[in-house]
Amino acid sequence: MTDQINLSASVTDDLIGQRLDQAVSKLFPEYSRSRLQGWIKDGSLKVDGAVRRPRDKLVGGEILSLNATLEMIEHHQAQDIPLEIVYEDDAILVINKPAGLVVHPAAGHHDGTLLNALLHHCPEIGQVPRAGIIHRLDMDTTGLMVVAKTIPAQTELVSQLQERDMGREYEAIVHKVMTGGGTVDEPMGRHSKNRQKMAVVGVGKEAITHYRVLEKFRAHTHIRLKLETGRTHQIRVHMSHIHYPLVGDPLYGGRFRLPRGISEELQEGLRDFNRQALHAKKLELWHPETGELVSWEIDLPEDMQHLLALLKADKEQAET
Repeated sequence: MTDQINLSASVTDDLIGQRLDQAVSKLFPEYSRSRLQGWIKDGSLKVDGAVRRPRDKLVGGEILSLNATLEMIEHHQAQDIPLEIVYEDDAILVINKPAGLVVHPAAGHHDGTLLNALLHHCPEIGQVPRAGIIHRLDMDTTGLMVVAKTIPAQTELVSQLQERDMGREYEAIVHKVMTGGGTVDEPMGRHSKNRQKMAVVGVGKEAITHYRVLEKFRAHTHIRLKLETGRTHQIRVHMSHIHYPLVGDPLYGGRFRLPRGISEELQEGLRDFNRQALHAKKLELWHPETGELVSWEIDLPEDMQHLLALLKADKEQAET
């Protein structure tokens, strides 16, 4: 599948003296700078009908013409995998991702992913890099994700992520009783020994997580979290780092231990909870076409609701 692009623009006075690749990113902001640079280099984007270099300076008044073909980027198989669609229009798609669904094909998960489902639901999304996937959730994390259906929408949403204009809030159940909320501002990078894990490291990338207490139980806490940055496994790593690991986390939760004195029902519930208790609860962003601030909020999945009910019952039983 292909899509033909035919655009033109005149170099305005405020762009005089700028490099060609800098100017086109302002004249054609719906496309990423790297993509525009590629079109300059392959001759798809011309200046007054001539091929120029990305670094060539502009004098003003030139006509930039873009004639390019968008090829199908994703070559993965489209698969009829059910999606819980929370919102959809011509530019974006918001889904509620279930536990167990891998977002993007990788080693060990070559198909059966969200990307395969997106290609089936919306075949033209194959023209968008990564099938429009803007951010990821871990396989066993549930909740809201936004997907861009067009390249302009993707460019805008990626910019919002980078500028921290996109709001993402989560809920989690952690081990031990927190005294109150706070902020974890600790850089993250790849674990020095286990390459499948991330860790707090001195020379890592900036990572900031805010958290507040929703409800305390006898040996656990229900919390709400807000991300400023979006590092891989950020919430899981940060909560483990401050010694409040997520219930059920197989990678960062440490050795499984049952708290003393809890009810048999709660013991069974904790043993059966075999994923990290983490849910992407709220998503807020500026709509890439309308510019309107929009948000969505989704209920906790049944397994987390059930675990919270067991924790409440155990707390009430202890109080009586």
